[in-house]
Amino acid sequence: MAGPDRLHHCPRPPARRRHRPKRGKHRTEEPDDHALGRSRGGLTAKIHLACDGRGRPLAVLLTPGQRHDGVCARPLPGRIRVPRTGPGRPRCRPDHVIADKAYSSRGFRAYLRRRGIGHTIPEKSDQKMHRRNRGRRGGRPTAFDSRIYRRRNTVERCFSQLKGFRGIATRYEKTATSYEAAVTLASLLLWAR
Repeated sequence: MAGPDRLHHCPRPPARRRHRPKRGKHRTEEPDDHALGRSRGGLTAKIHLACDGRGRPLAVLLTPGQRHDGVCARPLPGRIRVPRTGPGRPRCRPDHVIADKAYSSRGFRAYLRRRGIGHTIPEKSDQKMHRRNRGRRGGRPTAFDSRIYRRRNTVERCFSQLKGFRGIATRYEKTATSYEAAVTLASLLLWAR
């Protein structure tokens, strides 16, 4: 049997520091917050989704629950990649974007116009009021077609189908990468139907 001094013969650092990655070698794809946000109800996560006209997911982005939708408006269309049946690079630009009032910022509309993407986004009431208060300097009202906007329910139906998977509706995964993998797997199953 070893004596009490034998326990500290080869001192080692504590277990939590033993396998720390070296400086500059940490993984960058995992966010620090793991896409978990704080709200009054507790921990929340938000799925930003782009889908096609048939309600099939094209791109997914995870953020903490308190993150505003307008912040994630630009990275989401950048994640769309639809491979072509023949030769050529994949399609990255949708023909038309239908979004709700959370995406109605002036910067996002300008971004869509620069990329040549048509859009139907309703304007918030305070944005209308500010534009009217500025008079001529406020500019023209944005074009809005209510017939096209009726098709926005395809996004909501896609979310309903995703929430049919219990693990997506109630996030069991701890890390953002594993939760995003689960959402991607559920999206693939929706495409396979």
